[in-house]
Amino acid sequence: MKLIPCAVLALVCAAGVQAAEPPAAPSATPIKHSLKTCNRQADAKKLTGAARATYVKNCQGPHKTS
Repeated sequence: MKLIPCAVLALVCAAGVQAAEPPAAPSATPIKHSLKTCNRQADAKKLTGAARATYVKNCQGPHKTS
């Protein structure tokens, strides 16, 4: 008779494990980088002038248009 309570306990524990929330999915929105990070990346790519400005602007993430 000791096996029945152990079996019930095992089933309850297994059900608790399955009821846990799944890991969060990656965000659908792009990651917004700081200006400092974007400038470092532009330096590493040796970008200058308009190409650098465009890169940094796009690197920081989407901009809201009104």
